[in-house]
Amino acid sequence: MSHYPGGMEPSDEDIERTLADVVRAIEEKGLPYLLMGGAGTVTFGRSRATNDIDVFVRAEDAGRVLEVLAAAGFETSETDLEWLHKAFRHGVLVDVIYRSAGDIRLDDEMLRRGRRRTYRGTEATIMCPEDLVVIKAIAASEEATRQWYDALSLIASCELDWDYIVDRARSSGPRRLLSLLLYAESNDLAVPSWVVESLFATVHGS
Repeated sequence: MSHYPGGMEPSDEDIERTLADVVRAIEEKGLPYLLMGGAGTVTFGRSRATNDIDVFVRAEDAGRVLEVLAAAGFETSETDLEWLHKAFRHGVLVDVIYRSAGDIRLDDEMLRRGRRRTYRGTEATIMCPEDLVVIKAIAASEEATRQWYDALSLIASCELDWDYIVDRARSSGPRRLLSLLLYAESNDLAVPSWVVESLFATVHGS
């Protein structure tokens, strides 16, 4: 589903320019962040179309990030005071997210595990595959089925820290992750049996 009125989506050049502007503005002020969403999927999982930019920040920094982007020439709005602000530049939507699916919030461990990668020509810090798997499993819905398949692509493509995934899922969405991993097994993706057993015990008792 397009984020843009009338389906008028931005060009690749506009997305690349906007991404460079976002990362530069945030990093110049030393604000912690991670790129998530399509940036993580394309970098670590599978190639797919993505026409916006998702930036994950601390809740206490969300207002400041919006101010920094406004000073850099973005149009900004406090869209939802529970989890999301928005910014636009060059016709590109930037989601400034500070509470993700499963009530997951940016913390020190997520930042420590972030990966420096070049995405669309800009070096940035991208959410690690493990956190992406958990968030995408929880965020999947009828309107956002690609989240499910994004997570499967990460399982298929990455050498994952399963201990960390289990720890994250236990506090956020163990049932949803368990269902994803059972489906992954049905598609012959390699999932350690102890991970499934551990999540099953968390959900249903040992």
